[in-house]
Amino acid sequence: MTVDLHPAAVGFDPQDPQFLADPYPVYSRMRALGPVLYYPARDVFLLTGFADVNAALRDRRLGRAYRHRYTDEEFGQSGPDPRWEHFNSSERWSLLNIEPPDHTRLRRLVTKVFTARSIAALRPQINSFAAHQLALATKDDGPFDLISGYAQPFSIAVICTLLGVPQQDGPRLLDWSHAIVKMYEFSTSDVERGNADRAAQDFIRYVHDLIAQRRQDPQDDLISELVNVADQGDKLSLDEIVCTVIVLLNAGHEATVNTLGNGMRALLGHPDEWDRVTSGEVEPAVAVEEMLRWDPPLQLFERWVLEDDVVIGGRTFTVGERIAMMFGSANRDPERFADPDRFDAGRGDSTHIGFGGGLHFCIGAPLARLELEASLALLRKQPSLRLASPPVYQPYFVIRGLENLMLTTDG
Repeated sequence: MTVDLHPAAVGFDPQDPQFLADPYPVYSRMRALGPVLYYPARDVFLLTGFADVNAALRDRRLGRAYRHRYTDEEFGQSGPDPRWEHFNSSERWSLLNIEPPDHTRLRRLVTKVFTARSIAALRPQINSFAAHQLALATKDDGPFDLISGYAQPFSIAVICTLLGVPQQDGPRLLDWSHAIVKMYEFSTSDVERGNADRAAQDFIRYVHDLIAQRRQDPQDDLISELVNVADQGDKLSLDEIVCTVIVLLNAGHEATVNTLGNGMRALLGHPDEWDRVTSGEVEPAVAVEEMLRWDPPLQLFERWVLEDDVVIGGRTFTVGERIAMMFGSANRDPERFADPDRFDAGRGDSTHIGFGGGLHFCIGAPLARLELEASLALLRKQPSLRLASPPVYQPYFVIRGLENLMLTTDG
């Protein structure tokens, strides 16, 4: 049975600051209502439990896209909004949004250069970037903002180095990323959409120029490798390289920064758990998994139903319906995690849904984990670190992160 979700009844309101400050009690009430809840404001079915979300992530009868199998008319959709053509172009070949066979081919080519070994080789540089940026952030006495002072410039420095983007261009990429990701929210104004489209246009032009430079003068960087990679006669097209570079920056940067902010807020809000990390009882790599589970940077991920008679959570779905997998709720499901609302730095359960799953499992997960581990390894050297002021979450639901995180070692 599907329950129609009336927001006022349980408190689910993605635009309510009180909900955004702490959505997890609301998720608990939603799970109690049932595994599948219909949310009419978006015409989407919400999956609330871990088992159903995990199954949906791996069900090939669901897809991020549908045009590889249906026309817009057949699917009952109007298609991309022509007003935002540059944003649509930046998404056309994104690994997040395409399905097999295109996804299989593109991911195979990207994986040839974005390997676990190549990411692991970045550890010394990542450690160096982290130490340098934290020193800058804390050089003056008084509180510092972990988000703008450390996490954002650190993450951008890493991704710029990986891609082969000049470090001085990092702030521009950061601005473009912040504008573009607003398009993934439940409620986006036309002003925000316009900003996202202009950012996508500028980003596309920028990557085109970089690709042209690398074709003339290859370097030891990811863009050069993407230009030259080949497998079984396949090569990446110009548009595919552009979309890959954009998604690697946007998805990788936003997830890393927000996980660190949300996770450090959690750790410092649980002093006993912070003590376990600073004392060495819990290693940074272990604590990172709980940071990802307890307050994940991506709260929800949507899929289209591509075939009839798909059964999830006891409901039978039909072609053209849309589901939303609620990662934040799934990661607090008591049927999967013992005492799920307790932040346990030593839990060490890496099977949470922090990086998705199935064929769309985040290709940047090893890099994100490495950046987070390096950051936490540095921060734990300051055991007296504490919150300088109450943190406030950004007014967005799907991508969850803090406006700032002011920290101090005073007192």
